[in-house]
Amino acid sequence: MATDAFGRRIDYLRISVTDRCNLRCVYCMPPEGVEWKPQGDILTFEEIERFARIAAAEGISKIRLTGGEPLVRFGVVDHVRRLRETTGIEAIALTTNATLLPRYAAALAEAGLRRINISLDTLDPEVYAAITRGGRLADALAGLEAAFEAGMDPVKLNVVVVRSLDQDLLGFAGMTVDRPLHVRFIEYMPVGDVGEHSCSSAEADGWTAEDHVSTDEILARVTADGAEAGLGELAAVARDDAPGGWGPARYYRFPGALGTLGVISPLSHHFCGECNRLRLTADGKLRTCLFSDDEIDARTVLRTGTDEDVRALIGGALAAKPESHNQRLGTLRRMSQIGG
Repeated sequence: MATDAFGRRIDYLRISVTDRCNLRCVYCMPPEGVEWKPQGDILTFEEIERFARIAAAEGISKIRLTGGEPLVRFGVVDHVRRLRETTGIEAIALTTNATLLPRYAAALAEAGLRRINISLDTLDPEVYAAITRGGRLADALAGLEAAFEAGMDPVKLNVVVVRSLDQDLLGFAGMTVDRPLHVRFIEYMPVGDVGEHSCSSAEADGWTAEDHVSTDEILARVTADGAEAGLGELAAVARDDAPGGWGPARYYRFPGALGTLGVISPLSHHFCGECNRLRLTADGKLRTCLFSDDEIDARTVLRTGTDEDVRALIGGALAAKPESHNQRLGTLRRMSQIGG
């Protein structure tokens, strides 16, 4: 079992397989996009799989593939299959914008992928096009249907709540009533091209404190609107009954609903004390905290070192993992570069 210096069990590895994406979401990258890393800087699938094998021997049992958009990388289905067959890895999950799922969902399920998170921040086609800078909501919704048709479970929607956007939170909540869909409302975080700042003063590539909506406010709004719409009283879901989460979401359910509502509060109620993860970026940097710019160069060790060297690197990362982000918010790298 892998533990850090504060006794937290670290069993979850988030791996970004690419920094590229087929959308240009406003909170993820600037209008002109970002400069992609040269292909030689990106970890090969073989390097990722080697790292996963060694990490599994050290206690990592759960892997989530992220990006960028992971499905834009050629060969990702076979990569999922090989990771799923790695001794010690109990489950693989994937976070996606869903636009390519109609093409890949069935093959991913056959390769062993069961858990999927879909990033979707609005149910309005025009707002979706504005947020993604040209994307089509219909493509994302088709991807959601493809995930269900492929038998994936749990299927989760990740909704970043931004005050200045027109977001139908009740509409998302209503989607959980008649099908086993798990919607998670996530506080908007300042990530990318920022210096020292706090929640009260930060402006990170358009992020402002005014745009931040706390999960307490989100819950109050959804509870009131749900009651007014006749959905009933929103009740907390016991952790044992939550939809197989690996992270910090708190879950709720309307009476008789097949799905759940979750909230994730990295700013208003940070969950550092329960953090169970490491992050491996597409260019091979190992990060111990989302809000820390401290990175460990795993790529060089993977390309020049032995398995024992990689094992030592992982041990060093566990020892260096901070107790908390100490209210430091924001990072120098954007989310597409870190891995969502």
